[in-house]
Order: sequence, then structure tokens, then C-alpha cells
Amino acid sequence: MGSLFDGIGGFPLAAARNGIVPVWASEIEAFPMEVTRLRFPDMVPVGDITKLNGAKLPPVDIVCGGSPCQDLSVAGARAGLAGERSGLFLEQIRLVKEMRDADEQRGRTAYAVRPRFMVWENVPGAFSSGEPKGEDFRIVLEETVRIAIPSVSVPRPDTGRWESAGRIVLGDTFSLAWRCLDAQYWGVAQRRKRIFLVADFAGSRAGQILFDQESLSGNSAPGG
Repeated sequence: MGSLFDGIGGFPLAAARNGIVPVWASEIEAFPMEVTRLRFPDMVPVGDITKLNGAKLPPVDIVCGGSPCQDLSVAGARAGLAGERSGLFLEQIRLVKEMRDADEQRGRTAYAVRPRFMVWENVPGAFSSGEPKGEDFRIVLEETVRIAIPSVSVPRPDTGRWESAGRIVLGDTFSLAWRCLDAQYWGVAQRRKRIFLVADFAGSRAGQILFDQESLSGNSAPGG
């Protein structure tokens, strides 16, 4: 896995706890980089996302990133994806495209092209940011789909309002799902809602990843 906007390594920590190897991370703030240097000594710091070339990054199966949320948050000035900080989401899209293009040039095809999966995390304000209201989230969806299928356009919902969970499935070659989760139900002692978006660039597993439970009542998952 490669981690963009890495902070103190939240995605690498989750990855390591689930059998996924964090390979590299992009971050520019000194303190968070020192934290991950100590906690993940084998993870390579690759620096500023705006200066990276996806074709030159070590190939990974998954790219995760929680792009800066200040311009999308309802507590901010709401500059949206046009803002200097939240607009860095488009750098994430650029890098994933470059990485996949480079892998195809190496001769890899279909599900073998890396990264196969992308994860994006951000504030629920993304659902209502932009003009018209909610346009920024439509752009997030459309730009993500276009990594795999450049000609696709994603329309706004008929209601004009994005739901807290949804999915896009294009045959058996692409799927995307999003879901708003609240940290209070995931072992954190605070209310903290965040959108999680998963894209599968070569299959229909995005919904399975976000929506399917590991176990049902009476069939508990093994404990650690």
C-alpha cells in the first residue's frame, strides 16, 4: 500500500493490522514524518505529493489518501475543490493514473494493473460543497471513475442530494462505493463522521469491501 497525505500513519497502521504492507508514504509536515519514521521504519517517505511522478513510485496494490478537508468542511470558508488545500485531491487522481499507465506500459493487464484499489477519506461536508450544492462530490466520483474509463460522466442525483452511502458499478470491470462512518461506533470516544470511498479499478469488490460484514450474530469473526 502507498499512503498519500499520510499524517501520522493512520492508513499504514490499519494496513499493517490487516496483513497489508505499507511500502511508501507522502507527507510534508516534520512531526508526523518523525512519528511514522519511528513506527514504520521500513516505509519509504516520498515527500510532497505535488512533486511526485506516479510512474517512478514503487508499484503498490492499494493507494490510500485523506486529502486536506479544510476547504470542504462546513466549518471552513467552503472554497471546495477549487481551494488550495482540498484541491490536492486532484493530485491523488493524477498519481493513480500515472501509476496505472506505467504498469500497463510494463505489460500488465486487467486486474493485474496496479494500483487496483484506491481509498479516499474526507469530511461529510464534501456532500454539500460546491456550486451547485454537492458539485464537489460529483467531481470526486467522476474523476475517480475516469481513472479507469475516461469517457464516463457521473450525473448529479435526481434529488439533488447525495446520500450517506452509495455505489457505482460498471459491468465487471469497475466499481466504486462510498459510506459515511462515525468514529463513535468504531472504538473512538467521540462523534467524528467521515466519508470513506473505495474504488476497484478491475472488478466489483468496492461494495463488498465497504458494506459486507465480516460476521453475523452467532458467527463471530476470530478474535486477535
